[in-house]
Amino acid sequence: QVQLVESGGGLVQAGESLRLSCLLSGRTFIGVAMGWFRQAPGKEREFVSSFSWVAKDKFYADSVKGRFTISTDSAKKTVFLQMDNLKPEDTAIYYCALDQLGRGGRAPSGYGYWGQGTQVTVSS
Repeated sequence: QVQLVESGGGLVQAGESLRLSCLLSGRTFIGVAMGWFRQAPGKEREFVSSFSWVAKDKFYADSVKGRFTISTDSAKKTVFLQMDNLKPEDTAIYYCALDQLGRGGRAPSGYGYWGQGTQVTVSS
């Protein structure tokens, strides 16, 4: 059974950093893409970043480009999101998700499996 578990969230001040982790169980990364999304209170879930093992490419939302970095450890079946220079507007619950078709697109509907989320709070 496919399961995704996020960790690494917390409370930080503006300008500081956090590193999120997403552990995949139940399958390998072969033929898939993994994405990071976030959702703030009262807002829709939005795309943050993704990595496709099909295209072997990374993607970022404009709002985080240059500050966030996605990376992978296929042997450990883990995807990371390094978040630097955090801003209060980054405050949200962060989710990792699996796109079993390997596209790594920006739409949440393209991802069939989701983790439970981890809270990131950035104070000013």
